This record gives sequence, C-alpha cells and structure tokens, in this order.
Amino acid sequence: MQQIYSWSWVETQVAQTIEIWNRGGAQPAQDGPRYSLKEQQKREKAYDEGLRAVEREVRRTPRTRAERIKRQDRIVASFARFSATALDLEEETIKLLTDDFLPVGTKLARWARQFDAGLGMADIIQACRNAWTACGLQPLLGERVGITPSILGYSLLYPYSDNYLDRQDITAEAKLRFSERFRNRLRGERLSAQDDREAALWILVRLIEEQYPRARYPQVFECLLAIHRAQEESIAQLRSCNPFGDAELLRMSCAKGGSSVLADACLAHGGLSGEESRFSFEWGVLLQLGDDLQDVREDMRRGSVTLFSRAALLGRPLDGLVIQLLNFSEQVGARMDHLPNGTETLKKLLRMSWRSLIVGAVANSHEYFSPGFLDEAERWSPFRFEFLRTRNKRLTSRQGLYAMLFEAFLEAREGVDGELPVPDYRQVSGLDADVEPLKM
Repeated sequence: MQQIYSWSWVETQVAQTIEIWNRGGAQPAQDGPRYSLKEQQKREKAYDEGLRAVEREVRRTPRTRAERIKRQDRIVASFARFSATALDLEEETIKLLTDDFLPVGTKLARWARQFDAGLGMADIIQACRNAWTACGLQPLLGERVGITPSILGYSLLYPYSDNYLDRQDITAEAKLRFSERFRNRLRGERLSAQDDREAALWILVRLIEEQYPRARYPQVFECLLAIHRAQEESIAQLRSCNPFGDAELLRMSCAKGGSSVLADACLAHGGLSGEESRFSFEWGVLLQLGDDLQDVREDMRRGSVTLFSRAALLGRPLDGLVIQLLNFSEQVGARMDHLPNGTETLKKLLRMSWRSLIVGAVANSHEYFSPGFLDEAERWSPFRFEFLRTRNKRLTSRQGLYAMLFEAFLEAREGVDGELPVPDYRQVSGLDADVEPLKM
C-alpha cells in the first residue's frame, strides 16, 4: 500500500523528529574531524591559491566558444586541486562533485536563463541548491544523478513563490490570495494565469505533471500540497500578534523543512518506502534549521522569528542549539546509513556538507556564541574562523567578478541539455509577450 502524505502524516513526522531533536540537547557534541593550527594554515594557503587561479581564469576574455569551454575545464581543474588539498577530498568524491553535481547546476542555470531572462544569479543559485538536494537523493533512492523536468520545475518554483511570499512590501492578505490560487493549481485545477508570475508557475507545475501523471503518482502532489500548507502557516504568522514560543517555532520549522525535502525525494523517485520517507523528512528539517542558523543575523534585522533568531534576541548564546543541531545531523546520518542504496563516498560527502554548513554558520555569526564554545568549534573547521570571515567579505566585495564566473558556466556543451524540455513560459494563453521581467 502506498504511503499517503496527508497533513496528519506530516504532523506525526514532526512530533517524532522533535523527540530526536530534544534528545540531542542532553548530550555533548559528538566528535568529528579536528584540525590543528598548522593544518588549518596549510588549507588556507590552498584556498587562496585556488581563489587566485579562478580569478585569473575569469579575467580572461576567450573569443570563441571552444576557448570558453576550455576555460570551464581549467576552472573545474582548479576546483579539483583545491578540494584535494584544502578539504581532504578523495579523487572519487571530487569526481562525484565535478561530473555529477556541477552539471546539474549548469544545466538548471542555462534552462532558467532561457525560460526567464529576468531571473537573477541569486534566484538561480537558490534553485540550484534545491536541485542539488534532490539529485543527492537520487542515488540514495536507486536512481542515477541528473536533472529531470520535475526537479527543474520544483526547484524553480522557489524564486517565483517563496521569494514573493517573503517580500515585506506585500500584505499578508495579498500573499494568502496568491497562495490560495497556487494551492488550487497544485491540486490540479486548470486556472488561467492572471499575471506573468502565475504564468511561470503554471508552466513549472506542468513540467512536474508531465513527468508524473497525477493518477499514477498521487504522492508527488500530496508532498507538494504539504510543503504549500507549511508555507501558508508561515504566512499566517505575519498576521498574528501573539509571540511564538520555542516549541511552536521548532514545530513550524520541522513542518516546512521536512515536507520540502520529502517533495524532493518524491520528485527524484516517484514513490518512497517508509524508511526513505522518514530519512527525507529529517534531512529537510536538518537543512531548514541549518539555514535558520545561517540567516540568524538577517532574520533579526528583518524581524523574522526562528528558533535561532529568538534566542539571539533574548541574549542567549546559541551554543546549546548548535550542539543539538550537530547531534541531530549525526542521527540523520545514521538513518541514511540504513538506506540500501547510495555509495559510501556519497554518504560521506553528505555528512561532511552538513557539518560544514553548521560550523561555517558559527564562524559567520560568532558574536552570538560564548568565547569558550568558539574556541572549541574552531578546531572542527579546516579553516580558522577569522580567515573564513575575511574571505567571505572579499568575495562579497567581488560580486562583479563572481557574476562573470557564473556567466562563464552558462556556455552549453554539445548535447548536454537535450533531455530537458524547451523553456517557454509564453505558452500560457493571454500572456503579453512584452510583459516586464518579474520582481522577485
């Protein structure tokens, strides 16, 4: 019997996930790799050498398509050298990143730019992050890594829906009206697009429908409706005058994050076992809480309340929450190990990426932690925290240069995008061909 992903199922998963989260608060942080000062300095040297190599390539101006393709290859080779020295990645892991995951991002970026020239680099990178999660799930579910029409469609829903719902210049009532129409479209209603935003969304939903017909794959659309309901709950928060406690903030983060990656998993495979569903949900919670930790400073600035921003606003060090998050990531990893598919190389890479997300966020938001905790956490990082902060500032100041790097990878190679549909959101009847680019 196929699993039904009703909202009551989501609530059950949330409750079970919170139990795991709470258990992690009573334990010390589990051991991971530790780095001496000398080891960190060696990796920092490799980081800077890799950065300079990429910058040199980006500043070149190749005249022909063949030269531009060769530049892509040289940049990838620079990344491989950096990864081997600075991150201790083995050859098999580097190959997985460069041969499988990098093409997913470049294919998505090229398709997105053809679909809507108004999509910015940040919007496309946001979509790529989701696509990489879905494609990370594929081998764990017995599938080959690769961008598919449904993963493409779901990943690009975010710039058109979530970013609109996050805008502070849109009223909660307008957001709920938009959300209601979007929900009806996800349910299968054939609605005429009222504007260019809906036109884009309807085409993206159709990409999912064409790969997964509703009658044969009801779980796919149950998952999409679950993440949509979780998003609606977060909109409802905007109209509430009552402050939320930690338990409710955690519940909402679990529902939103868990149902989002559950949808990724269904789009990666079409249907899931109970163990696959549980792992996907918990991975989503881990990523959501990791994002909340990364965004703590920005959330405080704009008044968005999460478990982490609330603690910081109350003046509580985030030490304990990060220890819980690290312990939770270990539990998610243990559940991943029980899945029958996926190589040890992939599972090791995913574990490393989760830990790097958390430790990197600590480095960036150091003012919200106790000095003793920072000293301990810095030994978990292959780079010193001050080095990471300094390089992040440099990268931020070089947005023009890294926009050029982004554009350098949009050059298509022969035959690599042939399995994807032709991007054209003017297919929606009544849409003005001269409509202005979308405001995200």
